[in-house]
Amino acid sequence: MPLPNVDTIAAVASAQGRGGVGVIRVSGSDIEVLIRKILGKLPSARHASYSNFLDENGDIIDQGIALYFPAPHSYTGENVLELQGHGGPAVLQMLLQRCLDLGARLAQPGEFTRRAFLNGKLDLAQAESVADLIEANSTEAARSAMRSLLGEFSTSVHTLVDELIHLRMLVEAMLDFPEEEAAVDDIERRHMLLNNLRLELQHTLETAKQGSLLCQGAQVVIAGQPNVGKSSLLNRLAGEEVALVSTIPGTTRDVIRQSIQIRGVPMHIMDTAGLRVSGDEIENMGIALTHQTLRRADLILLLLDASQGMTVQDKAIVEDLPADIPRLLVLNKTDLLLGNTPDLQGIEKSVGVSAKTGEGIEELRSKLLEAVGWRDQEGGVFIARERHLRSLAQAQIHLTQASTILTQAELFAEELRLAQHALNEITGEFTSDDLLGEIFSRFCIGK
Repeated sequence: MPLPNVDTIAAVASAQGRGGVGVIRVSGSDIEVLIRKILGKLPSARHASYSNFLDENGDIIDQGIALYFPAPHSYTGENVLELQGHGGPAVLQMLLQRCLDLGARLAQPGEFTRRAFLNGKLDLAQAESVADLIEANSTEAARSAMRSLLGEFSTSVHTLVDELIHLRMLVEAMLDFPEEEAAVDDIERRHMLLNNLRLELQHTLETAKQGSLLCQGAQVVIAGQPNVGKSSLLNRLAGEEVALVSTIPGTTRDVIRQSIQIRGVPMHIMDTAGLRVSGDEIENMGIALTHQTLRRADLILLLLDASQGMTVQDKAIVEDLPADIPRLLVLNKTDLLLGNTPDLQGIEKSVGVSAKTGEGIEELRSKLLEAVGWRDQEGGVFIARERHLRSLAQAQIHLTQASTILTQAELFAEELRLAQHALNEITGEFTSDDLLGEIFSRFCIGK
């Protein structure tokens, strides 16, 4: 049932700027009076009606399509009116102001979708996927967001919760008996349910990581000595001249960022100052910024000069890289080898490229996807966010802990309860108001 006594909200639901069509959305428990004053009548439910949009004097503000969705069969679960008129900013503001003059207030960011969540039209993971679908910058990301909106991610989580509840019921039934008195069949069933649950949770977590990669993208930092071709490689990957290329060492002083897509997966590539000992104060500031950027990377792309191999300076750079961040070694300038074999001692896995000619770039793109953890999955993936990964990982920790205390029934049962709590945070069964405020504040106004 819709939430009682909620105030009426209104907002422009179409994109900013001029367009052929502009949309005003209104939602509230009692908007019939507002509708009659703007349209002169209450239109048929869920039917498009060509209407005049009237001001307080009965003059026409605009003409267009009116759609009325009575509760609970609407996006928010409340009575909803959509006015689809001309997309000029001035006429949209006049129409919005008319709604506000009739008692509506301006909607906050994400408030329509928040009401949909609170009224049970969407769970929290589905609600978040609305914003992800709007923000998707690749076909693959858009498809994955739609899978989440249709409930694929939520279904996976609900399946885990149902199996967890089943296991908890069994464990609660066994609590009255010491471990040595419990039926052998019950003990074996408990083991089987726990093992299956851990395997399914691991699969869901791996799929969610793929979805998170589509949503957030990977931070890839190109590092190496000056003049090994970092800026040239960035330009080659981006397909345009985004970084200044020069034979003068130390040309790059700041971090240059460029977002690209590889098979629909976003990659945020960062070109950094060459790593060396320098007497130039400005260059040293750039080098310090490089080290800061490296610590925030998802992948370090360490660039070497193929004609030189692994030099003493390169080895020093390798030793100074953050040990916990994956890295990919790239040998650039392969076009200069001319049949010579460089010194590759200490290099087990690498890819050779020529940023100048483009040789090896396609192989590098494939290696980049592999290095950030992307793999094509049958049936596709669903969009997931960082908070979803944290909740899944937390549930995994509790199930792992539970597996170590099987004979301590009360503690075992508590770990299962905590695992269920972590999973329920994903879909919003257990969610703080502060978290809801943070999530929906990132939506656009009209959603």
